[in-house]
Amino acid sequence: MNLFRLLQERVIARGPIRIGLIGAGKFGTMFLAQARLTPGMQILGIADLNVERAREACRGTGWPAEQFAAPSFAEALKSGGTHLTDDAMALIAADGLDVVIEATGIPSAGTRHALAAIAHRRHIIMVCVEADVLTGPLLARRAEEAGVIYSLAYGDQPAIICELVDWARACGFPVTCAGKGTRYHPNFHESTPETVWDNFGWSKETVAKAGVNPKMFNSFIDGTKSGIEMAAVCNATGLVPPPDGLGFPPVPAAEIAKFLKPKADGGTLAYKGTVEVISSLNRDMTPVPHHLQQGVYVTFEAPTEYTQRSLKEYWLLPDETGKYAGLYRPLHLIGLELGISVASIMLRGEATGSATGWQADVVATAKRDLTAGEVLDGEGGYMVWGKIMPAATSLAKNGLPLGLAHMKLVRPVAKGRLVSWADVEVDPTDPTVAFRREMEKVFAPKK
Repeated sequence: MNLFRLLQERVIARGPIRIGLIGAGKFGTMFLAQARLTPGMQILGIADLNVERAREACRGTGWPAEQFAAPSFAEALKSGGTHLTDDAMALIAADGLDVVIEATGIPSAGTRHALAAIAHRRHIIMVCVEADVLTGPLLARRAEEAGVIYSLAYGDQPAIICELVDWARACGFPVTCAGKGTRYHPNFHESTPETVWDNFGWSKETVAKAGVNPKMFNSFIDGTKSGIEMAAVCNATGLVPPPDGLGFPPVPAAEIAKFLKPKADGGTLAYKGTVEVISSLNRDMTPVPHHLQQGVYVTFEAPTEYTQRSLKEYWLLPDETGKYAGLYRPLHLIGLELGISVASIMLRGEATGSATGWQADVVATAKRDLTAGEVLDGEGGYMVWGKIMPAATSLAKNGLPLGLAHMKLVRPVAKGRLVSWADVEVDPTDPTVAFRREMEKVFAPKK
């Protein structure tokens, strides 16, 4: 509760925190909107393969032209300005850089940039949750060994869920379940970039004004993004995924403790200490009243009769027995809140969520019958969606990680079936494949 004061003191004592942003998409642009206005932070450089997109991100968020006109990193360091480039590796290596924000959304690029940041002793904030789920546990270990911090991005739901879990545990409450809300229906698992807007509930006019990427939004609708984000939470908190994937029960925000508790106690969960995503739609497509589509939550146990009475007295969303209670946050601000991660890392030496083990994985699952010779089109596409499962189950089934679902199929895969490593043509020289395989060996359950 003193980050702002520490930021002010940092400027006086050592100058601003110098940040490198890789990826000027939606998340990165939202961060730029606030970073320019936050005392104690300087964007030393922005790297994007399309430099004009980076310029437009600066213009569109109110930056004066002279702020992002530095001709080099050296000049930016000297003047307090920002240098734009298409060379992410040059940005990572720039003198004076403290923190790298990886916001490309591409798992292979995220892994590569994180490893480079660690090699240059830069702290890394991994906005690309896909990369975190693909290789995050090993990246976090490598960062720790190098004496730097690897962190999830505050403002994104996984980091905020981790914060709620930490709050509950630090208060002495055993965590029953944690998660988020989303718009879900079982039919959405077959959603494609062509059908996404009907499923999302957006008109053509809204889509045109927003200028958004249908494939990215489709990953939210078809269930992939929910699986990815809950896997990141599991790996950072030690919670375990449901045994057969997310159930997406329709639950009003005020009733999370009633539903998100074990089946043995009248809830919907297979066991305690898990994650779940709740839907803003009932199965008949009617809206859930007072839903949590943009929010996050945690449910927990009241360990004593006194605590149960207290939670009821203070209306902390108890269930009908008083044994369970919940807390939720109705919204998250995405990149507008990302500065919390930067400040926490640099001023407190703390990540805002980081993988501590490998509890969960997300495996490519066929949306339709797939045939040999087809090339998988990855997250949010026409061919596969990502299903969360325990990491041990993924290993046992030889599941192909969703983050690597861009390979050619060597044999058919039926609709609804998991895609395995044996189903695809694997390039053994691909460094991301090699790093992922190394992670599987390092974190595989001991026999």
